[in-house]
Amino acid sequence: MIANLVQLAAEEKQNPLIPAGPELLVGTIAFAIVFFFFAKKLLPRINKVLEERRELIEGGIEKAESAQTEAQSVLEQYKAQLAEARHEAARLRQEAQEQGATLIAEMRAEGQRQREEIIAAGHSQIEADRKAAAQALRQDVGQLATTLAGKLVGESLEDHARQSRTIDRFLDDLEEKAEAVR
Repeated sequence: MIANLVQLAAEEKQNPLIPAGPELLVGTIAFAIVFFFFAKKLLPRINKVLEERRELIEGGIEKAESAQTEAQSVLEQYKAQLAEARHEAARLRQEAQEQGATLIAEMRAEGQRQREEIIAAGHSQIEADRKAAAQALRQDVGQLATTLAGKLVGESLEDHARQSRTIDRFLDDLEEKAEAVR
């Protein structure tokens, strides 16, 4: 077939689409050499680079998947720790409220106790002041009564023991009459 084409080409004028026989032979040999060079030298290197890229991409995908899995587990741990921290904070808040309520109750009880002590001390002070005032009044009234009685009788009633008994008896009678009126 090639021979027929070559013969046709030779008989006719040179056809630009069909090369001359020697050119065709040289072109075929050159193509075979280039093809052989590509097949033996260049193609293995290209395949090697493509394989390395494929492995690199697959390794990157695997690393990304493992990183994503690790990130997911870290996220779950974080969420668990966050939930635990929230629970702990709620527990601490509840304990603080309970302690605050207990402290308030204790302070109220202490305040009530101190109030009662102050009131009792005030009552005892008032009672002591009343007794002191009554004693002072008794003495003053006794002296006045003795002076008045001395002026009425016309002689001095300076006997102190007798004066005290008279005054006490007089004031006791007055207190009994005052209590009877109430």
